[in-house]
Amino acid sequence: MAQTSSEIRYLTPPSVEIKKKKYCRFKKNGIKYVDYKDPEFLKKFLNEQGRILPRRITGTSLKYQRKVGQAVKRARLIALLPFVTDNMK
Repeated sequence: MAQTSSEIRYLTPPSVEIKKKKYCRFKKNGIKYVDYKDPEFLKKFLNEQGRILPRRITGTSLKYQRKVGQAVKRARLIALLPFVTDNMK
């Protein structure tokens, strides 16, 4: 028995995922300086192991991604952020 497309029923309705557009939060909020002395803000750019997240995930522009990387490395050197961890967040 062949069913037409109008007769096919699903247990759950097919969902279409809408991806949020990535944006640079620095440009959007007008932030000019990435402060390395603010570890809570920098943790938004790190994963659970303490590694810096790439641009394709965070949506940060190239200019500010470099500044974030530099700030994270400075914060690690003065022990505000750990170099490696098991569960950071």
